[in-house]
Amino acid sequence: MEERNGQGVRAASGPSRAWPVLLDRAFGRDDITILRHEITRLLGVAGLTGDRLDGFVLAVNEVITNVVLHAGGRGRVVLRIDGGSVWCVVTDVGPGIPSAFLDRARTPETFEVGGRGLWLAHQLCDEVTTATGPIGTSIGLRIGLDVVPGPR
Repeated sequence: MEERNGQGVRAASGPSRAWPVLLDRAFGRDDITILRHEITRLLGVAGLTGDRLDGFVLAVNEVITNVVLHAGGRGRVVLRIDGGSVWCVVTDVGPGIPSAFLDRARTPETFEVGGRGLWLAHQLCDEVTTATGPIGTSIGLRIGLDVVPGPR
């Protein structure tokens, strides 16, 4: 199985010693705030703190908001810790992401409406994976628990 991460294709990892899943739930419009608070709490307990916690939660919030606004209003979020990193995978059954929004090097224009959610996730996370097509999208967001951020 292959996974696209915006920088090429890599083989999906095999079995690992992962923590149990911290969160696995369906969501809709009314769940965004609740999810943001729950993810903040769970990641704080797991050891993610400060700006990295705030940035990661913001990235997750942007991705789940995109699902609600652009992909049919409902999705699923799975949060787990694996190999010293937090992974959050958000899936939907929407129409897929237009290719213009998949270019992580493209900075949204100042007065452009929309187009910042996925771009922002690339700025705030250590890795963003994307699998998208006409039957849905899966976005994976990763941030290391013990990584001191350096220049990007």
